[in-house]
Amino acid sequence: MMGYYIIAGVIFLVSSFVSRKLKSKFEHYSKLHLRNGLSGREIAEKMLADNGIYDVEVISTPGQLTDHYNPANKTVNLSEVVYNQRNAAAAAVAAHEVGHAVQHATAYSWLTMRSKIVPAVSISSKLSNIVIMAGLVLSATSSFGSSILLLGIILFAVTTLFTFITLPVEYDASNRALAWLENKNMVTREEHAGAKDALKWAARTYLVAALGSLATLLYFVSIFLNRR
Repeated sequence: MMGYYIIAGVIFLVSSFVSRKLKSKFEHYSKLHLRNGLSGREIAEKMLADNGIYDVEVISTPGQLTDHYNPANKTVNLSEVVYNQRNAAAAAVAAHEVGHAVQHATAYSWLTMRSKIVPAVSISSKLSNIVIMAGLVLSATSSFGSSILLLGIILFAVTTLFTFITLPVEYDASNRALAWLENKNMVTREEHAGAKDALKWAARTYLVAALGSLATLLYFVSIFLNRR
């Protein structure tokens, strides 16, 4: 299990670095106030209207970096800071979340695919580690344990697949946001550069999660192959 702890440790360190960097970027660009004076809520509402979307509501949600789009009830949920403030960071986040609403409205293929596997991911994320650990223990004494281990690996593979499907969804939402901010002259060149930099680090959190999940999956696969 030493290999697992090494992988987990590396993933934790990289993830912590990216998270700290993301937080510092948003704090920095929160000081870059928008020349147009629009709040995150107003940015989101305007982008929705410009894309012909009128059945999505923009609401405030508690917490920091809790922003998300909920396709179930068609709401763009902006953290209180993003919802109220008028800076490059708020504009970037608000436009990014509306980017997901645009994906939903246009049936973006990667978002559709991700939505379809959410039920399976919900189950696999809860069971995979338990099943894998049981398989590791049992496989040391019986061939039946190897089957349990394989089942756990398959469950974990589902969650890994989800993290990789999430990547194009997140990058596309950011690209839509940045293109709209620029094409509609919503921000100055400096503000656009700040929004782009902030979203770049936000996307890297998803990339680290995907690569970390893949590394862990390959580690468990190697154990399974060695025990056959």
